[in-house]
Amino acid sequence: MDRRHAIGLGVMTALMSRTALAQTMGPDGYLPGDSTEFVKLWPGTPPGGEGVNHTLKVTDTVQPDGFHVRAISQIEAPGFFVYRPAQPNGLGLLIIPGGGYAAEGGDRGGREIAQHFSALGITCFVLRYRLPGEGWANRSEVPLQDAQRAMRLIKSQPAKYGIESARLAAIGFSAGGHLSAMLAIRHADRTYPAVDAADTLDAKPLVTVHMYPVITMGGGAHPGSRDKLLGDAPSAEAVARYSLDKHITADTAPSFIALPADDEIVPPFPNGIAFYEALQVAKVPSQLHVFEVGGHGFSLRWTIGKPAAAWPSLFLAWAATHGFKA
Repeated sequence: MDRRHAIGLGVMTALMSRTALAQTMGPDGYLPGDSTEFVKLWPGTPPGGEGVNHTLKVTDTVQPDGFHVRAISQIEAPGFFVYRPAQPNGLGLLIIPGGGYAAEGGDRGGREIAQHFSALGITCFVLRYRLPGEGWANRSEVPLQDAQRAMRLIKSQPAKYGIESARLAAIGFSAGGHLSAMLAIRHADRTYPAVDAADTLDAKPLVTVHMYPVITMGGGAHPGSRDKLLGDAPSAEAVARYSLDKHITADTAPSFIALPADDEIVPPFPNGIAFYEALQVAKVPSQLHVFEVGGHGFSLRWTIGKPAAAWPSLFLAWAATHGFKA
């Protein structure tokens, strides 16, 4: 094979790869490879949903290499998508995408995370949670209500999902990291009236992961997340309540934090690093990784060729020391 032929084959392979990635999104927002197993969180109207009437909105931005970046909003029926491994190892992972509490990532911090960890034997559940600025009563509690309910529903049927309920973890990205941190801290709070027997179960994850998380609602806050969660003119009390580094106790779930030093969207020091420092003061088992480069929202695809690509292995190695292992 001469050099020109080899180059031609290389170009053809690259084009075929891009074509395979550049799939057509259906009118319902689905792409080939998405899980079609969706479990609704609430048997009727979700808490505070009287009068809320939305039509699901999915916008899709296709990257030059064919990778899809979907954003989901106007969520009326929250739930989770189940990604089942070929050989379940008993571990479960609730995945909470980010999006500034204005939308949720369908791919980055969502599907690609589920596909990665399910390939390792972990049953994954991608949470589709209600967005606080979309007309729900008690807006600031709505995401946590959905995260708690998801944890309890999954734990109520471990055999169905091939997991052990005591080995269910949670991971959140950006604003989803704010939600995973709320779940780590406030897992026992009664944020909604019990619906069924599942609501008698503990919503505490075995371990939690907060990826480049939004943490503070005060100085250094991500403005969009704060405005969507708390409204345009939040009270000092609301800002304090949802600045999560102020509320860590000894009962906070063990936490793994990973973030890039060059994050210009969610500044590391008042957010993820402040959260880690508070965890350490409270003697909550925790680990922090700060990568030199990566940029906000690196997820998996945007770590290729960078040291930040190591974060899934670092998380699993740490989590295994806290019982999250096959």
